[in-house]
Amino acid sequence: MAAGEAQLYAKVSSKLKGRSSPPALEALLALGFPAHTALKALAATGRKTAEEASDWLCCHGNDPSLDDPIPQEYALFLCPTGTMLENLQEFWRESKRQCAKNRAHEIFPHVTLCDFFTCEDQKVECLYEALKRAGDKVLSSFPSSVPLVLHSSVSYLGFFINDSPADTLREFAVTFATEASVLADCIVKPCTKQLHLTLAHKFYPHHQRTLEQLARALCPDPGCQWTAALYSRDMRFVHYHTLRALFQYKPQNMDELMLSPGEYIFVDPTQQEEASVGWVIGISQRTGCRGFLPENYTERASESDTWVKHRTYTFSLATDLNPRKDDGASSRRNGELRPPQTPRDASSVLALQAAIMRRSVLVVRHGERVDQIFGKSWLQQCTTPDGKYYRPDLNFPCSLPRRSNGIKDFENDPPLSSCGIFQSRLAGEALLDSGVRITSVFASPALRCVQTAKHILEELRLEKTMKIRVEPGIFEWTKWEAGKIIPHVMTLAELREANFNVDLDYKSLLWVCASAKRIKRKGSGRW
Repeated sequence: MAAGEAQLYAKVSSKLKGRSSPPALEALLALGFPAHTALKALAATGRKTAEEASDWLCCHGNDPSLDDPIPQEYALFLCPTGTMLENLQEFWRESKRQCAKNRAHEIFPHVTLCDFFTCEDQKVECLYEALKRAGDKVLSSFPSSVPLVLHSSVSYLGFFINDSPADTLREFAVTFATEASVLADCIVKPCTKQLHLTLAHKFYPHHQRTLEQLARALCPDPGCQWTAALYSRDMRFVHYHTLRALFQYKPQNMDELMLSPGEYIFVDPTQQEEASVGWVIGISQRTGCRGFLPENYTERASESDTWVKHRTYTFSLATDLNPRKDDGASSRRNGELRPPQTPRDASSVLALQAAIMRRSVLVVRHGERVDQIFGKSWLQQCTTPDGKYYRPDLNFPCSLPRRSNGIKDFENDPPLSSCGIFQSRLAGEALLDSGVRITSVFASPALRCVQTAKHILEELRLEKTMKIRVEPGIFEWTKWEAGKIIPHVMTLAELREANFNVDLDYKSLLWVCASAKRIKRKGSGRW
């Protein structure tokens, strides 16, 4: 450590000697951990148990920043619980599915009472006392219900809190800031402007109407119980992207990170010059180590997933400054205040579905085609001298359907590869998971497109009940094919013979227009 850091920790140690240490800190000191790293571990884990802090220290044994005197940042939020929280979380899921992700999805449902501020590790216990004192002061005047008024603009959607409930919450925030300043020497900025619970922020303008419909279906619970929660985050990674590991990865080189499913990685998007394509440089939250990792082993996580919940104060009940071990572990990492798992409220789901009923068109590109992988001569590679098909590579399809003109017609109307079939099934599985309701399916007459539609319907469990409507009007053949004439495609009868559930009664829009054109010419001599 540098001389300045040593002096700082010497000052911390002298202060600790002047008063009794918390039991968790005493346990860590008894294990031989230095006071400054023990305090750092307790702050990073929410000061819940000595076991969690000890595990954190063991994982961070090779963390180059372990001895750096970098405090955590803290913020105070007002959070809903119970049915209100469940409804808001359902809104989060539906708005993300219907209108893509926006800034509100980065954080759990909350009302900001105090912006992020820093607090030295040895003074965090004083913040808990400040929270208790502030809560006790306004407990008797805290409103029995907090009315929420929906507000919408081009880039913001949320609930506003007005009148006397807002005044009480501001008083609580100011009291906490004052107590934190006195007890913990912290500079805390309470929120004195319009108090709000954000539902959506920085979204596309054309999504505003759908988001408003979803919000009106929420029906805020007037009897909701509100909890003031103190959260912390690592101030070094505020402007980093957060990734979540999906798979285990064992390093192949010394400069690579080991990944375990579920762990979080902080990535600075401005410092990736050294990374090769498909790789990123990140810092593991679990170990504090820095290294390369494969980006396709991860997914983007929300900003608050790595925040740590410290203590809460529940209004109208009792203070919760010593959370039980059983629910502390489940909530310390993911930032969401998770209520006990209960079945989803069916009425709220139906209300949301009724609010967003509308007709949409999903456009799906066909899967990987054989000729794009094996070239224009792919048919020669899989044809025997007597003109029969065989499978020279596992990425070729297992078999080809029968065609009246023989195997030669596949040259300009190629099938999907094995990977293309897999891609199609994945698309169908994704649609099934999203809950999208399909009412009709249209496909180009190209074999690859009809195959893609068939495999999607199989994953949706609709292959027997929903027929594929073959529409030549959406056949794009000039992009890849070199010929100047439309390739021969399989007839509807051939498709049915090959077990494709096509609609024989469907009248193509292209053929209807062509017939009408011929009739017009016959009657008037011009169209």
